[in-house]
Amino acid sequence: MNEKTLTRFLSKFAKTDGDCWTWTATADHKGYGRLGVSGRTLMAHRLSYEHFVAPIPPGMQLDHLCRNRRCVNPAHLEPVTGKENVRRGNTGANLPNNDGRSRCLRDHPLSGDNLYIKPNGRRVCRQCERIRRRAWQARQ
Repeated sequence: MNEKTLTRFLSKFAKTDGDCWTWTATADHKGYGRLGVSGRTLMAHRLSYEHFVAPIPPGMQLDHLCRNRRCVNPAHLEPVTGKENVRRGNTGANLPNNDGRSRCLRDHPLSGDNLYIKPNGRRVCRQCERIRRRAWQARQ
């Protein structure tokens, strides 16, 4: 991160909520801080980690150990696999309405050949995906 970008970055968070460095500027629809750099919009927590700690290893994601998506404190960020990030988090497979369900909302089995696990760890009913895809294609 060059000096100009670093100065902008440092002006866009506040040390609040205990030890968190809470991003006070623009955030995306999921609540992650964003910063425009050289015509690109980058994730603030990734910029922070890469500047203060080290490059993020290929194929790894940053887990917010504090569970605050707006936090950019590099001490609160840990590189983990996507599967581990989902396992630790409050989303995807760990939501009460998805964790351990044996059937989808349309009552199809969520097991065997009908179960697809996306790279982010989310469990998906293959029959429902086919229904959604056909409906989408019919609208085109």
